[in-house]
Amino acid sequence: MELSLTRKQLNECKVYLDPLIREIRASGNTDRAAWSMKYLKNQFTCLGIEAKIFRGIIKDFFKNNVSPAETGIDTCALYLWNLPEREFQYAAIEILMKFKKLLKKEDIQLLEYMITSKSWWDTVDGIAAWLCGTYFNKYPEQIKSVTNSWVKSDNMWLQRSALLFQLKYKKETNTDLLARYIELLIDSKEFFIRKAIGWVLREYSKTDPSWVAGFVENHELSGLSRREATKYI
Repeated sequence: MELSLTRKQLNECKVYLDPLIREIRASGNTDRAAWSMKYLKNQFTCLGIEAKIFRGIIKDFFKNNVSPAETGIDTCALYLWNLPEREFQYAAIEILMKFKKLLKKEDIQLLEYMITSKSWWDTVDGIAAWLCGTYFNKYPEQIKSVTNSWVKSDNMWLQRSALLFQLKYKKETNTDLLARYIELLIDSKEFFIRKAIGWVLREYSKTDPSWVAGFVENHELSGLSRREATKYI
């Protein structure tokens, strides 16, 4: 999936986001950048900004700038996402989180694009649990068709997102859907799928430990998934 912006949208985003982009770039640290890139397996270019400083920059930007309603949160997020440094993918997620109540039904295309491009756990997990979780709460009629296509795809990050979108649902978790998706992926050899299975079960065990205990007992989970799932039981 490819998404692009019109020239008009690019110009609007540039005007709105340039102060943020300049501040983020000015706050980079060469030594920290080298460490960050190594931590992310040298898959991405990093500016190297401490999390506390980064959060402060984002907070100040939102404090001093009006909502990007006219420009569009989706176009702003895509503009940032397509910039080369990793910090701008984080900034795209922050903008969507800040204005998540404005997510439109068609924004699932943007979320899927963000999951499947520049993919690694540091972005995918937040998109899945925070953004997709919020999106599907707002548009529950989208859940089965979209997440079913994800779990049956050959993209590991979409599969992981199908598992993790309910991570914060607690009592609202659809356990039938969760069980079915785990069963579809239970034989996966991918570390990130096995970890996600254990993680979502571990998180749900805080709400319903007996359900998780029963599920673990009745399924042949990988050692990693089982250890994660039973951590709090």
